[in-house]
Amino acid sequence: MQTIAVANHKGGTGKTATTHNLGVVLAREYGLRVLLVDTDPQASLTGACGVQDEMAPQETPGRARFLKQVFSLAEVLGGAKPGHVTMKDVLVDLGDHLRICPSDAALASTAVGLAARLQREYVLKKALATVAPDYDVCLVDCPPDQGLLTINALSAAQVVIVPAQPTAQDLRGLLLFVETIKTIQQDINPGLVFLGILLTFYDARLRHHKEEVEQMEKAGLPVLPVAIGRSVRVAEAAGACQPVFTYARHHPEAQHYLALAKLVAERLALPCKIQPLAETEGSLTVDEPTTQLTD
Repeated sequence: MQTIAVANHKGGTGKTATTHNLGVVLAREYGLRVLLVDTDPQASLTGACGVQDEMAPQETPGRARFLKQVFSLAEVLGGAKPGHVTMKDVLVDLGDHLRICPSDAALASTAVGLAARLQREYVLKKALATVAPDYDVCLVDCPPDQGLLTINALSAAQVVIVPAQPTAQDLRGLLLFVETIKTIQQDINPGLVFLGILLTFYDARLRHHKEEVEQMEKAGLPVLPVAIGRSVRVAEAAGACQPVFTYARHHPEAQHYLALAKLVAERLALPCKIQPLAETEGSLTVDEPTTQLTD
């Protein structure tokens, strides 16, 4: 199982939308068995997938699925003491080879309790190992911080993608987060590959966006050759408990996520288990991007 962490310690960069849409494309268009893991106590990915932390008398087909138990990732990881529930027992089937390990507010207490655990950086990695044979890809949506939940995700992953807006404020924070990734690579997870920075809310017509991309490249940061633009459709899709890829398949942003999935599949040598995809048209790319990987 290839585990990909989608991380950035700054909020509002599109981590959840990236995790959700990339997971759906890899499952539906590539036929891969995909596991989504929500490690954010705010549970944005869990909500975007239509999973609620309460039981309902009747599910709404195509819109919402409800947990049939009261447990989430919090009970899997535990806190100061090991969790008392297996990961397999909390997974929710989203259909089309896609499952999610949901989050809820209890995960905030988990993050505090983990500080008292031995080998606290590897708790998520050990939990994922119990289900690894059942999946081809795992995508981990990280919280907007550099706490133990993010560290656990980076420790468990083989690859990290960092969504970031091309603004001066985001660049300053991005440079700090890249140093965190390097520390993880040196001290905890030597096999972690920094796949690159995914530009989000990108508008090639804005001069300051182009200038910030140039600054990223001058700083030696690996900018992916695919970018995600700004669109209300992405927010509408999340509100409808759908990825934009299914909510508005032919919208430009849906096509950009399709291009992102193709790039990820090629870089990680992921198999396509169904009929090959048609070539993506009109994908939003970055001028002369830096695509070299960082060891």
